[in-house]
Amino acid sequence: MAGYVPGEQPRDGPFIKLNTNENPYPPSPKVFEAIRQSLTGDQLRKYPDPVGVAFRQTAGRVLGVDPEAILAGNGSDDLLTIITRAFVPEGGLVVSATPSYILYRSLAEIQGARYETVPYTSGWQTPEPWPIREAHLTFLANPNSPSGTMVTWPLVERLIENLSGPLVLDEAYVDFADSHGLHLAKSGKVIVTRSLSKSFSLAGIRFGFAVADPALIRELIKVKDSYNCDVLSLAAATAALEDREHLQVTRAKILATRQRMTHELQKLGFTVCDSQANFVWCQRKDRPVKPIYEELKRRMILVRYMAYEGYGDGLRISVGADQEIDCLLDELKQMA
Repeated sequence: MAGYVPGEQPRDGPFIKLNTNENPYPPSPKVFEAIRQSLTGDQLRKYPDPVGVAFRQTAGRVLGVDPEAILAGNGSDDLLTIITRAFVPEGGLVVSATPSYILYRSLAEIQGARYETVPYTSGWQTPEPWPIREAHLTFLANPNSPSGTMVTWPLVERLIENLSGPLVLDEAYVDFADSHGLHLAKSGKVIVTRSLSKSFSLAGIRFGFAVADPALIRELIKVKDSYNCDVLSLAAATAALEDREHLQVTRAKILATRQRMTHELQKLGFTVCDSQANFVWCQRKDRPVKPIYEELKRRMILVRYMAYEGYGDGLRISVGADQEIDCLLDELKQMA
């Protein structure tokens, strides 16, 4: 297997990093205080809470769900791995819409399973009828990456009805969207996964969580690593999730910048999807964009270059701080 290749993480040079959808703003001050408190006493000497009871209680209260319906993980990728291990037998079938998160293929290959894709329609919606119903597990990123688009909820609900196995609704970017599908987790056929890396500025902490029927969560707990979240990540995540005001402030900044950069990129000749995430997907109808990616990198600006069979190539550009986006736009104007 080829394996999943993460975005570049340069350790040298003053790069402007717009390639891995990190939040340009710092976490809530409450996160730093929670970490400082965790560094006192003997908390680091002892194992962490294996299921993160304090986080589950906080998340349940904030999100309005049963704490027993929540599973904490070492980033949402950990949760996607746990779910795949639990549901997909060797030789089983994993299905995803495409183009989408390329880790789904790696998870299927690790499990020794078949991986099949269903192309999005030209409007980035799922086709009807859904052609592969017998999958052991179906992934749907909503908002999607790389496009940043969302499948409408009526379509998602009809997809759920057509599947024999569970749907994993990957909501890593949903805090930047206009709506969410958390209510679907009550159906017993849907597992919603979320990440604190993007909207809560905790990519370096590595924390995510899943929401599903409590009976299903109890089975997933059997599959996860014994202590999959450490003391510091549990403390940071709990504090971050509680600070809703900080989330709303940073979210508003990112949405405003997203709107501005979308408009400016379109003026420069890019086709830009209507994003509901903290990044935009840009393509050119007149020429390939890999040379643009390479020239931006030479000029110390990193964006993510991706190419998908049948969809051409494009640039996924994270919504950075205003000054970072200004630099990006200035360089693109010089290259035009």
